[in-house]
Amino acid sequence: MNWWSNLGRKKQAYIAAFATLASIMVWAFISAGVITHDFNRSQLSVDKDRQEAIINGIILTETKDEKKYWELYGETGSYDSNNEVAMMDNVIGNFYKDNEVAMSFQSSKGTYNATTKVIVLYQDTFVVLDDGTTLRADRLRYAGNDKPIKASGNVKITRDNNFLATADEVVISPDFESFKIKGNTTSKIFETKEMK
Repeated sequence: MNWWSNLGRKKQAYIAAFATLASIMVWAFISAGVITHDFNRSQLSVDKDRQEAIINGIILTETKDEKKYWELYGETGSYDSNNEVAMMDNVIGNFYKDNEVAMSFQSSKGTYNATTKVIVLYQDTFVVLDDGTTLRADRLRYAGNDKPIKASGNVKITRDNNFLATADEVVISPDFESFKIKGNTTSKIFETKEMK
């Protein structure tokens, strides 16, 4: 005979109830960890007013008077309440003109400063303007919808397979209609048959 059958029915019921309760508690603990693993908020002991949030799938956008100016999506990100800066990894997004996408971008890393309203994209930044112009740069800085956008570091611009330029820096006008290349620059214009 096994030990289970030697126990009385009352003891078997107590053991079964305890095992069920323990299983429920373990399941609740694991579920809480799974539910909250994407959002980790910690108070730092050095500064009691500082809060830091680490988030998977962070979305930021600026809209004013029913006009959308920009939107950012970061695959992962964090926000620090002391300096009011959101830091994001694997960033994609759009800048808008008259509620239509005028410029799309992707970058390995990006930051948004809630105080200054400045967006900085850095590391492998790729930009496409609505006229088909593409731009690659190490860093892009957006300081507001009425200010020029600045890209710097290994800048490469192409348009319609007939224009190629490299520069240290490029400044894109706030209306996305024109740009200036600065620093060490080279520009090449090709006829269509040359590009084939």
